[in-house]
Parts: sequence; C-alpha cells; structure tokens
Amino acid sequence: MSRKKHSSVEEEAQVDMTPMLDIVFIMLIFFIVTTSFIKPSGLDYKKPEASTATQQKSANIFIGVSKTGVIKMENRQVDIERVTANVERMLAESPEASVLIEADQEAEHGLVVKVMDNVKKAGIDKISVSAGKD
Repeated sequence: MSRKKHSSVEEEAQVDMTPMLDIVFIMLIFFIVTTSFIKPSGLDYKKPEASTATQQKSANIFIGVSKTGVIKMENRQVDIERVTANVERMLAESPEASVLIEADQEAEHGLVVKVMDNVKKAGIDKISVSAGKD
C-alpha cells in the first residue's frame, strides 16, 4: 500500500460571498420598495391649530400656500391659473389621487379657497387642508 504524499502547498479554504451579497441586495431592494417617501411642499409655513384635526392617509398631490401668496406644487412656484392644469396632469399619472393643501395660518383665506376651487375643477373631490392639533 502506498500512501499519497501531502502536497507541499495546501489549498486555502475559501468562502463564497455570492449568496450573502445576493441576500443583502434583496433586502436593500425590499426596504427601498416598502419605504414611503414624503414629498415636501417646498414652503416653510406655520399650520393653523384645530382642536378637531385628524390624521389623514397620505395624499398624492401637495399644494403649498405661503402667507405672502406664493403657491408651490412639486417644489415649483405656480400661478393660481395654472393650478388646475398641474392637478389634471398629476391626476392623469395617478387617477385615485387626493390633494393636501398646506397653507400658512396667515395666508389669505380667499387664495386658499381659489386653490380648492381650481382643484375641484380638475376633478378631485378628496381635498384636505393641513392643520396642527391643539
């Protein structure tokens, strides 16, 4: 009986990292897909206080109205006449959309009503106005 001699160079044990990397990337994709992203209106505003304020489901379309009368949608300044066209465009992208109007407490009431009216003209009935809780 002859025995094989051990080779002078021993093979090093190697760990295959591919399965671990696959799992890490799958988890990363899962967290990216399940994360809800907040769309800021692009305005700094002070919410009016309301004792009956309730938490609403997240809205798809955000409209900001500042105390100086600036209207912002998608971080762009928009004229009051263009609100309807912008909402119609966003409604085409997501037909079940709802609107959240984030108006400063010192914003003109008439301007906020005009924004709400233009949103209604675009065909959206689900309109919420942002308020803080007392």
